[in-house]
Amino acid sequence: MLTETALEPARSPHMAAAKVRMVRRITFSSGHRYWLTSLTPEENRNLFGRWASPYNHGHNYVLWFEVEGVVDPAHGMVVNIKDIDELLKEDVKSHLDQHSINDEVEAFRDRSPSLENLIGYIRSQMTRLPAEVRLTGIRLDETETLYGEWRPEMPENQVTLTRIYEFAASHRLHADGLDQARNVELFGKCNNPHGHGHNYVLEVTVAGEPHPVTGMIVDIESLDRTVHAEVVDRYDHKNLNLDVPEFAELNPTSEVVAQQIFLRLQTTVPAKLHRVRLHETARNIFEVNAD
Repeated sequence: MLTETALEPARSPHMAAAKVRMVRRITFSSGHRYWLTSLTPEENRNLFGRWASPYNHGHNYVLWFEVEGVVDPAHGMVVNIKDIDELLKEDVKSHLDQHSINDEVEAFRDRSPSLENLIGYIRSQMTRLPAEVRLTGIRLDETETLYGEWRPEMPENQVTLTRIYEFAASHRLHADGLDQARNVELFGKCNNPHGHGHNYVLEVTVAGEPHPVTGMIVDIESLDRTVHAEVVDRYDHKNLNLDVPEFAELNPTSEVVAQQIFLRLQTTVPAKLHRVRLHETARNIFEVNAD
């Protein structure tokens, strides 16, 4: 007969030491402007393009704050979320929420309040992190189509910037080297001779050090033009099998499409390409990384 003790899962000292990452999400609303008082109006417009203005605009920022630590067997937590909330409230939110960043945050008196610089600022504020955890990631969303990230494994002072695009395209999954029965077995309804479509979401991520004056790692207008020319305008409302030359002899699975997008952008985007992430559906996401 099994005893209650025998039913307990086996325990190992290694299990107790396993690290867990915890992500906390907070929001704050801030105004800022891309206009440096040390520069002339013409210099500001040359640097910041259509975003240059001596007047503020605002964003509802979303901050994803990630820490890692060992689960404390006494209470089963990596860190008390209340402690993280208090830290973020005092050292981040109180400085930025409902404030004009250029005017009310000393670090940005004559420094660009770019998304990249804001990530660096938030990182610099984390001097009182609880001893039981270490900071493993910061992600800051400025809009629904633009976010930046920092992770400790990145080279010093480097951050990433991600721009999000959409396109609609159809395709048929069919491998010419396989017989029809095998194609149907592999791809099922996706082998429909007339094809099927998706509303794709494309994330393009570049990496680099923020420019000392603009605070940015890439000119977003230039990035947008490149991605539209190389991918979005080429693929949008097209049949990938029939209308896009690179798929004439390739089966346009989303894995292959993501690879082709990465290859097209690797030598054309005006920054170091770090990652391409393709959302085929809400449940199917494909990623190609530079490393």
